[in-house]
Amino acid sequence: MDMHSVVCVRDRAVSLKWYEVFFGRPADEVIGEEYLWRVGENAYLVIDDRDVRAARVGGTMITFGVTDLDEILARLAAHGIEHEPVETYSNGVRHVEVLDPDGNSMSLAGIPQVA
Repeated sequence: MDMHSVVCVRDRAVSLKWYEVFFGRPADEVIGEEYLWRVGENAYLVIDDRDVRAARVGGTMITFGVTDLDEILARLAAHGIEHEPVETYSNGVRHVEVLDPDGNSMSLAGIPQVA
């Protein structure tokens, strides 16, 4: 199964800069007015600022499972991107919510390292 998750944003130029920092790279693909980052084998995050999406801006909630949470948070901090406090769950997962400029939630779940 493939997944394309569309994040509705107000200003593509502002969002492009933010998501390039969040992912640590420019978009992997551009199709028309949509910018896509590959986030899994067959999974993409798409940002879209077309007027047809305006009513949905700020309503997205996505959680990414990551193995390099501290590195990502350091990169975000170096670019002035703030986040909520990091929570540690009973199973060892460390979770943090990061909001994009439009209030879309791009949460990160740091998977515990198995010894």
